[in-house]
Amino acid sequence: MKKPKSFDFSKKPKSPCFLMSVAKHIISFPDLRKRKFTLERINMEGLEGPYLMLVTHSSMVDFNVMLKATHPHKVNNVMTLEGFNTYTEPLMRSLGVLGTRKYINDMNLIRNIKYCIEKLGNTFVLFPEARYSLDGCTSYIPSSTAKLIKVLKVPVVVLKIQGNFITCPQWNKINKKTHVEAQMVQIITREECKDISLDEIANRIREHFTYDDYKWQLENKIKIDHPKRAEGLHALLYKCPHCKVESQMDSKGAKLFCNACGKTWEMDEYGQLHALDGKTEFSHIPDWSNWERACVRKEIEDGTYYFEDTVRVETLPGSLKFYKQGEGTLIQTPEGTTVKCNYYGEEYTLFRSAKSLESMHIEYDYLGRGDCVDISIPDDSFWCYVSKKDCITKISFATEEIHKLAVKKWCNKDGV
Repeated sequence: MKKPKSFDFSKKPKSPCFLMSVAKHIISFPDLRKRKFTLERINMEGLEGPYLMLVTHSSMVDFNVMLKATHPHKVNNVMTLEGFNTYTEPLMRSLGVLGTRKYINDMNLIRNIKYCIEKLGNTFVLFPEARYSLDGCTSYIPSSTAKLIKVLKVPVVVLKIQGNFITCPQWNKINKKTHVEAQMVQIITREECKDISLDEIANRIREHFTYDDYKWQLENKIKIDHPKRAEGLHALLYKCPHCKVESQMDSKGAKLFCNACGKTWEMDEYGQLHALDGKTEFSHIPDWSNWERACVRKEIEDGTYYFEDTVRVETLPGSLKFYKQGEGTLIQTPEGTTVKCNYYGEEYTLFRSAKSLESMHIEYDYLGRGDCVDISIPDDSFWCYVSKKDCITKISFATEEIHKLAVKKWCNKDGV
């Protein structure tokens, strides 16, 4: 089979057409009114744009909030190709959306962002975490974000949204339609953007991107009494803190439990966990996921981390369709991540080194087709549907920890 044509990332973007205004008034704004949405603007006096807006990323609600915060100004934003596949390329391009792949070097994207700002005169919206948060807290933000800001030389605004994760976490895609609020802060002014250092840019991003939706929910007494509020939580909390066994967790209704030892926790209406018998190891969900990450980090540092699985591979070279490549093998070690599979009729090995792959896009039961990881090269994306139970969260943690360790070793070797 001949490889299909890849997506044209060099094509110049457009300003959003009238459909964007229609979507805002019919879909986005009514949804936010129902949630009693509030927006606080800080240090925004006199800022007209164009500017770069960095937005936290937890659910589809983010887009409604972003459109409300930037209204009535025109904005361009970026979306990965699975979004173009879902909503069609002609529609996305007409709405001013730029296509990209996750975690690759994309010079066309940088050129097109500059084009949107300098030639179209539009504000550009970027989701630097590049994926939805897994546990309601800040995800990995690549160092390239600060470098992009230095290149653009425009004011930078952070839109931090709270409540968007707990209303519809990725492991439980039931939209609870609860309260959402946001804070819109100019973190770099037009005067500062010329001389500010990369380190200072990175520090300001980290400061304003720190969030914890479960902490916010508890402090603000945001009640979620949906009877299935804990269903799917085992995909995130895959390791039992009582017996230490992995991939034997499960959930139903408001309960989370371990099939290996039988221990059970209940999620209350404010997102806190309570053991039904014995000690509550972690009442705060991000504390549990941070413990899991620490366990993975230790495996990597000890040299014992190894993952291998038979996967179903589909590729997405353009936006039109996914192409089935049959069964393959996904292997991850501290040296990097490998996919071995058929590739349009020929044997193929994809390898992303520890240093080159800084994070991993994962999807829990993507469109009802199973748990998967998405690994890209410049002209294609490999969607690997795993066969092992509840393993993709660990793969995600491992990818970031493997990258951090590789960068640390590289810096120490070069005396940086």
